[in-house]
Amino acid sequence: LIVIGAVESALEAALHQDAVLEPGTTAWVAVPAVPCVVLPLLARRRFPFAAPLAVWLIAAGLSSIDGKLVTSVGVLFAAGMAAAFLLGNLEDAVEGRIGLVVTLGAAAIITYNDPGHGAGQFLVTPGLFAIAWLAGFALRERSDQAASSEARALEAERELLAERVRIARELHDVVAHHVSMMGVQAGAARIVIDRDPGEAKKALSAIETSSRQAVAELHRLLGLLRQRGDEDDLAPQPGVEQLGQLVASINDTQLAVDVTVEGEPRPLPQMVDVSAYRIVQEALTNTLKHAGASHAAVHLRYWPDELEVEVVDDGRGPHNGSAHGDGGLGLIGMRERAALHGGRLSAGAEPAGGYAVRVRLPTPDGAL
Repeated sequence: LIVIGAVESALEAALHQDAVLEPGTTAWVAVPAVPCVVLPLLARRRFPFAAPLAVWLIAAGLSSIDGKLVTSVGVLFAAGMAAAFLLGNLEDAVEGRIGLVVTLGAAAIITYNDPGHGAGQFLVTPGLFAIAWLAGFALRERSDQAASSEARALEAERELLAERVRIARELHDVVAHHVSMMGVQAGAARIVIDRDPGEAKKALSAIETSSRQAVAELHRLLGLLRQRGDEDDLAPQPGVEQLGQLVASINDTQLAVDVTVEGEPRPLPQMVDVSAYRIVQEALTNTLKHAGASHAAVHLRYWPDELEVEVVDDGRGPHNGSAHGDGGLGLIGMRERAALHGGRLSAGAEPAGGYAVRVRLPTPDGAL
C-alpha cells in the first residue's frame, strides 16, 4: 500500500500539475520529491521513531519549495495521518512526545506555506493530526495494560506453582519424618515387647505422640489450601526454637542427637526460620532411615548476615537407592529450600566416616 501510495502521489503530481503545483515549480522537481514523503513509512518496523518523523520533516521541507504541493496531494495527507499515529504509538514516551511536537510544528509550517490557507487552518490542520497521534497513544496504553494484565496473570500462576511445590515439600518432610519415627519405634517395640514391656510401652507412646504431631502438621498444611479470608486458627509453623522438641522426639529412638548453638541467637526471617527447621528435620530423618547411625550432632552458627546449619552423623553414609544420597527427594527438597533463600547446601560423606549436611542461609536485614 505504501508503494502504491507513493506511485499514485507521483502520478497525481505529474498529471495534474496545474492543480497541485504553484506557478514556477517544475514537474521534474515535484514528481520525484512527492514519493519521498511517503516511502520512509516502509522502514517503520526497523526505525519506528525515525521513519514517521522523516515523513513530517520531508513534508515540511517540500512545502518550503512548493507550499501548494503537500496540501493538494491526498496521499500525502494520509501519510501524515499514518505517521502521526505511529509516533503516538511508540513505546518510548519521550520519543512519542518529541513526535507530537514535530507533528504539530511541521503541520503548522505546511499550513503557513500553503498560499490558500486561512486563520482557522492553523487550528484545524494540526488538530486533525493531533487526534491521529492521540489514537496511536490510546492504542499503546491499551496494549500496555493488556500486557501488564497478562504479566500479572503469569506471575500469579508462577506463585501458585511455587506454593504447590512448597506445600508438596512440606508434606514430604512431615510425612517422611513422622512415619519414619513411627516405623523405628514400632520395630523397637516388636523386639522388646516380650522381655521388656516397659520399654515397649515407651516406644508405643512415642508412636502415639509422633502420629498426633503428624496429624497436626497435615492439618496445618491442608489449611493452606483453604480460600483466602477463611478464619485461620492453625498453629504457627515451626522454627529453630522448636529444634529441642524435634530432638527430644528423636532421642526416644536409638539415635542420640545433640544440638549446639554458636553465636548470639536472634530472630530470623520467618521463611528462613522454617526452612532451617525443615532441613534439620529432613537430615535427621534420612539419618534415622538410611545411615544406621547411633549419634548425630546439629550445629547452629549465627553469623552476622547468615545462619549456618550443620547436621553430622556417625553412620555409614549414602548407598545406592537411598534418599541419603544425591538422588533422593529429601535431599532435593533441602537444596530447593536453600536455593529459595539464595543459600548454599552441601551433603556428602565425611573423610573420617559418617555423613554431613551443611547449609548457609542468608539472613540480610529486611529479608522475608
